[in-house]
Amino acid sequence: MSPPSAIYQNEVHGFEVGGAVKAKTLPHAFKDNGLNGVNDLPAKDSVLLETFAGKWDDFTFAPIRESTVSRAMTRRYFSDLDTYAESDVVIVGAGSAGLSAAYVLAKARPDLKIAIIEHLSALVVDVGSVDSCSVLCVPPDDLEVKYADEGNYVVVHHAAYFMSTLLSKVLAFPNVKLFNATAVEDLITRPTSDNSVRIAGVVTNWTLVTLHHDDHSCMDPNTINAPLVISTTGHDGPFGAFSAKRLAGFGAVNLGGMRPLDMVTAEDAIVKGTREVVKGLIMAGMELSELDGGNRMGPTFGAMVLSGLKAAEEALNVWEQRKEECA
Repeated sequence: MSPPSAIYQNEVHGFEVGGAVKAKTLPHAFKDNGLNGVNDLPAKDSVLLETFAGKWDDFTFAPIRESTVSRAMTRRYFSDLDTYAESDVVIVGAGSAGLSAAYVLAKARPDLKIAIIEHLSALVVDVGSVDSCSVLCVPPDDLEVKYADEGNYVVVHHAAYFMSTLLSKVLAFPNVKLFNATAVEDLITRPTSDNSVRIAGVVTNWTLVTLHHDDHSCMDPNTINAPLVISTTGHDGPFGAFSAKRLAGFGAVNLGGMRPLDMVTAEDAIVKGTREVVKGLIMAGMELSELDGGNRMGPTFGAMVLSGLKAAEEALNVWEQRKEECA
């Protein structure tokens, strides 16, 4: 596990920098008429190059002990686990729907503590297809990424570019914490007066532990309590449609089962179907196709992004009520 990124203003690995390193603001989102960068970003001076160029013979890293590195990572990691064991919102899945929901929520409510759980260890996730490009039905102007406008849709020149930009925007919020290489392996429930189901958080474990429950002795999990969970676990992979399947497993919902691909039908259905499926759990993205019996969607991101936005809106509408119920 890698330590958090850090920005050093006066020192870079033992080299003194003349002044503070200031972030440069990129221009607002702009369009072009092709995929080859008609309106490329202007060249920028490299602070790192200016700092190190021609000095390699004299270069040396500041001394650091191996245990110092381990402590720097583990101290922060377990502190984060402690801090986010009680969260305001848990988002399951760091794909386009989950990250879109996180972006809107964190921006609208900086007072909310938002934990994102992603089973993959290597991000960026949800990069689309082997064709690399990302097709969206809505322009991602908020993210300040370049795209080609094709009329009814736009094309970002690489899905990883879109997803990494979205991810970086989300992680820049001080009220968001991403726990990668971590799987949600169960839900926390509470009884209700009307004998329905209310979700009160998630049960987590390291992904490698969860994947080996069948051939390894049990390892106790961690838990995160939260009055609201947004589940965006998709439909493929070892944890696909996890919450939908888990809810169906104890009779809280009935699974419709995903139907074959019909992109036009599926895109509308995913967005319109985004909702709180049981108290305390909002479902978004392609997981809904498994729950509702919707069609598989083509290799586009528009519905997932808008589904995440709608999930965030739903969360903003019901969060206070769910908080009171969990009190």
